[in-house]
This record gives sequence, structure tokens and C-alpha cells, in this order.
Amino acid sequence: MSIRNWPEGERPREKLLALGAAGLSDAELLAIFLRVGVKGRSAVDLARDLLNGFGGLRQLLEADRTRFCAEHGLGEAKYVQLQAVLELSRRHLASQLERGGALTSPALVRSYFASQLRHLGHEEFAALFLDSQHRVIRFESLFRGTLDSASVYPREVARRALELGAGAVIFAHNHPSGIAEPSDADRRITERLREALGLLEIRVLDHFVVGDAEVVSFAERGWI
Repeated sequence: MSIRNWPEGERPREKLLALGAAGLSDAELLAIFLRVGVKGRSAVDLARDLLNGFGGLRQLLEADRTRFCAEHGLGEAKYVQLQAVLELSRRHLASQLERGGALTSPALVRSYFASQLRHLGHEEFAALFLDSQHRVIRFESLFRGTLDSASVYPREVARRALELGAGAVIFAHNHPSGIAEPSDADRRITERLREALGLLEIRVLDHFVVGDAEVVSFAERGWI
């Protein structure tokens, strides 16, 4: 049955207007993006099939061009639209961490780091540099590693912090394995960074580890 023939309260677009986007399932949100289904399948049916085929929403959103366009009902036009939507989402988060803005929401920082690092297939170590009033100076990716490790050099981090005039910093890195639990090596490098930056009176406020479904905060664990 076409979505047009569904009860109004069950149609994804009307449901979104009534309940807000958070009230829709992954399949319903994806159906709005798809707009139309295929012969014999509504947009919601197609969305469910795609989510099952890719193994979930994240896998679909992060699929490469070849894999994405190979699916029936998708194609290059949809791939381009999706990449634009994802980049708009990242830029929206970034705009909330504009230079000069004081950090007031740990949840925003967590979401921002997740948007920047979660989709990467390699390990990457990044930092959000802040002034002494915890106002944002700049976000930078500092080190790129292999699938399971990254070389982090406290001397280079300290040099960059001084160049930017930072008074505090928040670190983050991703685990491509998808498991956010910090390793002993993660804890050791964080302590080395704290010691190196502490000598320069630059505070390390937190270190986030980004996984598939979780972002772990060192500060929340009481490790900083």
C-alpha cells in the first residue's frame, strides 16, 4: 500500500510534524530522505530493507559510494544528498563551538567529537584548544595512526598549545574497533600529556574516547 493511503497519523512526514523528528524510527526518518519507494514497496518498506541489508543506520550512512549506489532504490543522486546532509550536521555542531564561545555543555563537546571521529576507519587523535576562560580557540586533528594505534607526542601538543595561546585543552580519539573502553596506553598517554602541559600551566580538562555506541569521558571516570 502506498504511504499516501496510510492513516495520516502514521505517515512519516505528518508524524514528524506532529511529534518532532525524535519521535520517528530510523526507518521512518530514512523514508523521508528517500521520498519514494520502489515498485511494490513503500518508502518505509525500502528503508527497512536497506537498514537490514547494511546492518544498521550507521553502516548505511558511512557506506562508501560504490557500496551505497549498488543498492536498489539508491544511486549517485541519493549519495550526494546524503553526504551533503551529513556535512551540514557536522557543520551545525561545529558552529555551536565557534571561536570565542565559552563551553557550557559537555554533551555538545561529546557530540561534536563523535561527529568528527566516529566514522573514521583509522585511529585519530584530536584536541579542542581553549583559552583560560574555556572559550574555544580551535579544534585540530593532531595525530593519525593505524587501525589500532596512534603515536602521540606531548612535545608537539605542547608546542601547538603555546602557538595558539591555549590555557586549557580537551583531547579525543576514536577506536576503530568500535569499543570505546580506554586502554592502559590511553591512560598513560593522557597522564603524560597532563604532566607536560601542566608544566606550562595549561589544564587538560578531559579526554574522550569515541566508539560506535559510546563516548567515554576520562573526567567522568575520575581519571582527570
